[in-house]
Amino acid sequence: MDQMFNKVGSYWLGQKANKQFDSVGKDVTSLSTSIEGGTKWLVNKFKGTMQKPLPELLKEYDLPVGIFPRDATNYELDEQTKKLTVLIPSVCEVGYKDSSVLKFTTTVTGRLEKGKLAELEGMKTKVMIWVKVTSISADSSKVYFTAGVKKSRNRDAYEVLRDGVRADKF
Repeated sequence: MDQMFNKVGSYWLGQKANKQFDSVGKDVTSLSTSIEGGTKWLVNKFKGTMQKPLPELLKEYDLPVGIFPRDATNYELDEQTKKLTVLIPSVCEVGYKDSSVLKFTTTVTGRLEKGKLAELEGMKTKVMIWVKVTSISADSSKVYFTAGVKKSRNRDAYEVLRDGVRADKF
């Protein structure tokens, strides 16, 4: 009887250990995928160069903090070329208090300048139909979206972070 309990106990303990090793393996794979996906957050943390939050970066460049959805927290900025890549968990739409709507793909890129985000890819606005936004510029009271034509909107509508609503496609 003792031998049977020993075998059952050993089997059970072995199964638990295998599950723990599998869990660690999945965690390492997940971490690797995150880094490969471009977040680099953990790598920067280990290097000691923590990235400032996206709204803070936008504010530093005189852009409204709410032009991207609230869950767009991961980004990369190439300091030499000023290419900004913003990663968004899923394709989404964001409605603003001025009734405008922006649609975002999972990766939005552009060249960051003082008061301007140019050469934009991955963002659309609704003007009867969805139109690609090619640049955003801002001054103290207005935000200007270029989507075929330049359209001005009140800046205060984009100063608040808003949640994105998941969309089926970009």
